[in-house]
Amino acid sequence: MLPWRRLLRPLAVLALTAAALVAPTGTAQAAPAATAATSSGWNNWSCKPSAAHPRPVVLVHGTFGNSVDNWLGLAPYLVHRGYCVYSLDYGQLPGVPFFHGLGPVDKSAEQLAVFVDRVLAATGAKETDIIGHSQGGMMPNYYIKFLGGAAKVNALIGLAPDNHGTTLLGLTKLLPYFPGAEDLISSATPGLADQIAGSAFLTKLNAGGDTVPGVSYTVIATQYDQVVTPYRSAFLTGPNVRNVVLQDLCPVDFSEHVTIGLTDRIAWHEALNALDPAHAKRTTCASVFE
Repeated sequence: MLPWRRLLRPLAVLALTAAALVAPTGTAQAAPAATAATSSGWNNWSCKPSAAHPRPVVLVHGTFGNSVDNWLGLAPYLVHRGYCVYSLDYGQLPGVPFFHGLGPVDKSAEQLAVFVDRVLAATGAKETDIIGHSQGGMMPNYYIKFLGGAAKVNALIGLAPDNHGTTLLGLTKLLPYFPGAEDLISSATPGLADQIAGSAFLTKLNAGGDTVPGVSYTVIATQYDQVVTPYRSAFLTGPNVRNVVLQDLCPVDFSEHVTIGLTDRIAWHEALNALDPAHAKRTTCASVFE
C-alpha cells in the first residue's frame, strides 16, 4: 500500500484530466477562435513563402489543445518574422468539442499528412517545417517515419514533446491499483493511452531508432515539466538531433509543460533558431525581449 500523501498528486492530475474532458463547451466558442487565427495572420492560404523563409511552418497542438488556443502567442510571433504559418485540429472525439488530441495517435498522424499536403499545395513549397507542443511534438514523428513525411518535412521542432511517453508524475504506475482504469482510458481516450510510457504505440514509433535521415530534429524541454515525466523522456537519439533544456538557456526560466508552448518567448526564440540555423542568434534570458 502506498502512503496516502504520495497518492495525492497523481490523483489530482487524474481529477484535472477528467475535468477537462467534461468541461462545458459549445460551438459559440469556435467562432471567436477562428476569427483570432485569421486576424492574427496565420492560416492565411494566400501566403507565399519568401526567399528568406522558403518553407511554411505547420503548428501541431498538444493533447486537450486546439489549432488556435495553443498558438495565440507563437503563431503571431512567427508571422511577424515573415513566416507563412498554419495550424490544424486533430484527434477529435465525437461529442467532445474544443478539446482535441484525444483520438488514436496514428490516426491523428494521418490527419497531419492530409494537412501538410494541403499546405504544400497552397504555398508551392516542397517541404515544411513542423513545430509541435507536447503530443504535437511527438505525433509528427509517426507521420515522418511511417506515412511518407520524411520527404515533406525539413525540420521537426518539439516543445516538451513526449517522444518516449510519460508516467504523468507516476499516475500511470498507479493504474493497476484502479481496476478497469486502463481499459477505460484506452477506450474513452485512446490518444492518452498511446502516450503512456511503454505503450504499444510508442514501442512501434521508436523501434529501429528515434529518427530518420534527412530530417533535422530539435527538442526543447523544461526540467519543470509536470506532464512529460521524466522530462528527459522528451529527448531523441540519432543524427541531426539537438536536445535542449530550457534552463540551460536561461536558468531563471521556470516554464512548465503548458507555458513552454503558450507563452515562453525564450523557447520560441530557440525554435526560431531551429527554423533558420544559418541566421541563429544565441538564446539567453534576454531573448524574451526580442
